This record gives sequence, C-alpha cells and structure tokens, in this order.
Amino acid sequence: MAKMTLADIRRSGGRVDRKQLAATTDEDIFRQAKEDGTDEKQVSGVYPTPATVRRALGMTQKDIADLMGIPLATWQNWEQGRVALDPAIRTLLKILWKDPEAVRRAVTA
Repeated sequence: MAKMTLADIRRSGGRVDRKQLAATTDEDIFRQAKEDGTDEKQVSGVYPTPATVRRALGMTQKDIADLMGIPLATWQNWEQGRVALDPAIRTLLKILWKDPEAVRRAVTA
C-alpha cells in the first residue's frame, strides 16, 4: 500500500465516522482504557469535561455552579468550550469526577 499524503487523505474523506466520534463520551474513553488494560497513570492526563462531570452527578448547570461557588455563566462557558480550562480547574474536575462528596464537604465546611 502506497503512503498517502495529507492532501490525499483529505480528498478521500478519510474513514472516520464523525458522528460516532462526536458521540464518544469521557465515560466511554475511561471504560475503553480500562478494558484495554491501560495503566491509570497513562490516562491521568485525560480529564472529564465539565458537561460529563455535571451529567454524572445528575446536576443542573446552576446547581453545580452554586456548589463550586462560581457564576452560572462561568460554568456555561466551560461547558461550551468558550473559555479554556486552566490546570486548577482540570484538577477540580478530576476530584469532582472521582469523589464528589469530598468537594461537597469541603465547600460546605
């Protein structure tokens, strides 16, 4: 098989099912990594998105913004990708994802 250039790939349309790719959730990624035997340390750079965390907790945008003590618009901007997440927010998302009760205890103390 001859090597394809980027231009060749673009012309062919590629073989990626874009609908399936867009439908892949963070839960899917973590589950697949675990099924593949990927070491947790290798996945540690991956963080759940704000929307994924919120849905997993069964909260509205307003509820989770109130929990975190931030304006609703800030959370909405994070979910919509209008504002990049800094490392501290990515870490907080990981904590919310893995132990939401710890966050609840900390913010209500």
